[in-house]
Amino acid sequence: MVVVATPDAILVAHRDRVQDVKAIVEQLAKSGRDEHLFHTMVHRPWGTYEITDRGEGYQTKRVVVKPGERLALAKHQNRAEHWIIVRGIARVTRGDATFVLGENESIYVPADTPHKLENIGASPLHLIEVQSGRLLSEDDVVRFESR
Repeated sequence: MVVVATPDAILVAHRDRVQDVKAIVEQLAKSGRDEHLFHTMVHRPWGTYEITDRGEGYQTKRVVVKPGERLALAKHQNRAEHWIIVRGIARVTRGDATFVLGENESIYVPADTPHKLENIGASPLHLIEVQSGRLLSEDDVVRFESR
């Protein structure tokens, strides 16, 4: 037997059938799911995010931004985001306004609104991101600057 466990999947198979995983991945792709493309934990130069829940019209992520790092100025045409700061200090640009947020503070970013998130503290910034809208994929990002 072969047993492989990751945060988002568990595989238990006879060692002679491990190659059949390819068929499972193909079925995921055909059914419109994205597990074959993305892990639940995604690493970026600025930090990480982990998808914690998703359903029709919403998705939640746990986001960690490294000290001194930032996410580029961008907007989403089809989704809104609500950020809740769990630990650390964030500078958030939303439209023409800038806010400094600490633990237990939050901010709402409506769809089609340019926004940027920066960790201005000396320790990692932890936040929960709640996305809502009709398109929640990363294809919905319009970037105004590169990282």
